[in-house]
Amino acid sequence: MSSAYRGDETLAQLLAQAGLPHTPADIRSLVAGVLAAPEGEDPDGWMVLVGARLPEDLAGQLRALKAELADGRVAGAPDYAARIAALRGVLAHADLDGFIVPRGDEHQGEYVPPRAQRLAWLTGFTGSAGHAVVGRQRAAVFVDGRYTLQVKTEVSGDLYEYRHLVDDPLTEWVGEALPQGGRLGYDPWLHTAGWVERTRQQMERIGLSLVPCPENPVDRVWTDQPPPPLAPVVAQDLVFAGDSPADKRARIAGDLARNGIGAVVLTQPDSIAWLLNLRGADVPCTPLPLSFAILKDDTQVDLFIDRRKLAPGVEAHLGNQVAVRDPDELGAALDGLGRAGRKVMADPASTSAWIFDRLHMAGAKLERDPDPCALPKACKNDAELAGTRAAHIRDGAALVRFLHWLSQEAPSGTVTEIAAADRLLAFRRANDRFRGLSFDTIAGAGPNGAIVHYRVSEATDRRLEPGTLFLLDSGAQYQDGTTDVTRTIAIGAPTPEMRERFTLVLKGHIAVSTARFPRGTTGSQLDALARLPLWSLGLDYDHGTGHGVGSYLSVHEGPQRISKVPNSVALQPGMILSNEPGYYKTGAYGIRIENLIVVQPLDLPMAERPMLGFEVLTLAPIDRNLVEPALLTQAEIAWLNAYHTQVREALEPRLAGDGEVEVSHWLRQATSPIIV
Repeated sequence: MSSAYRGDETLAQLLAQAGLPHTPADIRSLVAGVLAAPEGEDPDGWMVLVGARLPEDLAGQLRALKAELADGRVAGAPDYAARIAALRGVLAHADLDGFIVPRGDEHQGEYVPPRAQRLAWLTGFTGSAGHAVVGRQRAAVFVDGRYTLQVKTEVSGDLYEYRHLVDDPLTEWVGEALPQGGRLGYDPWLHTAGWVERTRQQMERIGLSLVPCPENPVDRVWTDQPPPPLAPVVAQDLVFAGDSPADKRARIAGDLARNGIGAVVLTQPDSIAWLLNLRGADVPCTPLPLSFAILKDDTQVDLFIDRRKLAPGVEAHLGNQVAVRDPDELGAALDGLGRAGRKVMADPASTSAWIFDRLHMAGAKLERDPDPCALPKACKNDAELAGTRAAHIRDGAALVRFLHWLSQEAPSGTVTEIAAADRLLAFRRANDRFRGLSFDTIAGAGPNGAIVHYRVSEATDRRLEPGTLFLLDSGAQYQDGTTDVTRTIAIGAPTPEMRERFTLVLKGHIAVSTARFPRGTTGSQLDALARLPLWSLGLDYDHGTGHGVGSYLSVHEGPQRISKVPNSVALQPGMILSNEPGYYKTGAYGIRIENLIVVQPLDLPMAERPMLGFEVLTLAPIDRNLVEPALLTQAEIAWLNAYHTQVREALEPRLAGDGEVEVSHWLRQATSPIIV
């Protein structure tokens, strides 16, 4: 337990006694950044940024200061009417007729730190996708189909009109809400170059101008905006990374040199983390150190990151070919690239318009190409694959312990979605190398399972009732791998319809798992395999079949995917993807079966060309109570029985602890063969 904070004078004395150069003001600034990052599994982990092996008295005062500053952040209920009024005042002063507020940051990432949560601060909307447009008289919030109900509970209809992100085009609304010849402002840091180019053309067609704002108007009225997050950045051990940063830099830089490109600007933190074997904790669920980098054709890197985030030993890990520079120096570095007259690569799909504008004004010769780290990052090496296999064994054992617990508790009808998610997290936390969840757990009971990206809250928490289905989509970050698994569980006896729909989904899942395909095949070409059984009854699902997964990085990783949406990226050995067909009956139940799979070369004696297939990584029983054997072919039954044998043989040795005899017995029953 932390003692009370004894004041800055005491802190200064303790710092001096420990031989540390920091002042209390330095520490306060550091702690403010720490509070702007996720808490993490180790609440004291941030102290490494002050110093290694701190005296306990100093550590206690640091805990106390952090608690004091955290308590000081507590605020009353937000006044969204006052916030939008203040923003409109800034817009009037800047001669803007409107301003677009996206849900995103400078890196265009899935997860954003509190500092970048401008959409939530302004409107109250906390979903993961959307934007708002505020005009002088009207305002609207745009969300996709996942959030049509949530947005109405979080955002005032008196302040904002509700619009669909896809069905209600931005141009249509602004064309009505803004005057002819009006000026729509945007922050060039928060939109990609591609978005700006497309949107500017659309605005010009309806007589409006798209105007970059050097200073974000929301930031001008957000007086207590959090600082940038400060979470420790650490080196990813070579045992898990497989390739050294020097080898990776040489590989990418060699490609640049061969194509006559002098440098590439990297804006995706997961690409930088992969390239330099770094991991951080600036955002939830993904071990990212928010940063920018410039890799040159001579393998040198400029890394733009707050040096305070670097844990002891990281600069030595980076070596003398990586220069650590302040984030504010990025603009000058881009100017230097322009003056050098060399070609500069940047990805218009993920790089902010600000960077493209700066390079253009500096006279750089822009090469618009995909992030060169994305593809090699997606193709995992042997060490990464060994790590992810080990992580899936530990994760599978945790899931089996949970499923056994659920089988004992759920029939009573007293288990809730939140209780189930919390219990699964507790089992995972007991695993070695656990670093946190890879995304917020989706625990949907009954009709909540039909909401594809459902997030349980106190207001929506349901009990798992007999006669219903429970959809559980969850995953974890381990130091050696990232997991993502969905299981649909029958609570009590399922209906014949539930068994039929589940088995159709299972057939599609097996079809993808067993697919064999020639090199050059894309995920888009395989997507129909997962849907054919459902299509036979006029059924389908409205999400992709599979997304890429990182190696202790993002659980949603490109460029590979399995989806109806056309994708030109061919599947290659080492790529990890999810395999997750589903079926959702609105207001009743949801079904999804998800394993992670990795692309592997196949040795087929009669093959006339190189062939590929999938190895299943996920190890967890599929609920046999939901399987209708009469709908499966003998080959499909053989696959399911073989998969369950693999699960049992991999996990049973992990279930040898005290009191786990019943868990092991449950696993044997859950994975027993289906005999017809």
